Amino acid sequence: MTQFSIDPPLQYPIFGPEIQCPHCHQTIPALTLTDTYLCPRHGAFEADPNTGELFHLHSGRQWRLWNNEWYRQHTHPDGIRFEIHEALDRLYTQGYRATRVIIAQRYRELVSAYLERSTSWRANSDSCLGKLYGLPVEFSPDPKDEPCWEVINFQLDKEEGVPVRYPYFRLFE
Repeated sequence: MTQFSIDPPLQYPIFGPEIQCPHCHQTIPALTLTDTYLCPRHGAFEADPNTGELFHLHSGRQWRLWNNEWYRQHTHPDGIRFEIHEALDRLYTQGYRATRVIIAQRYRELVSAYLERSTSWRANSDSCLGKLYGLPVEFSPDPKDEPCWEVINFQLDKEEGVPVRYPYFRLFE
């Protein structure tokens, strides 16, 4: 009888024997000898060892990992806008107001049509300051210079205090 052993790290997908579900943050196990993790509430997630992405098989949504946190990778402008809106809401409930939003360069084309322009329509679009939910928008540095921007979606600059007027209600104008 021939006996073989499999190297334990090779038994699991690229993120190891368990991960936090990107939806509910519950610890979920990997299925041995597959690239799949299984959440009892949200179903199967497949890890792609070539791209480092995690795919939710039911919805087709995808995430990437940065500093032990999952970041959804958006393909539609409403997805990234909704995520920013939720983060603004969280800041507000914690007693902060956002002063600026920096969006990952990879979403520039996706969100540009949704930015409020503060200059005339004849102005050069590169010099035109755009706003989202009343906040100035900037785009991130090149991910080659700051690798986190290849994964994370946006960053909010904040300060203590509530907004003078709560501008974030205009979710999908």
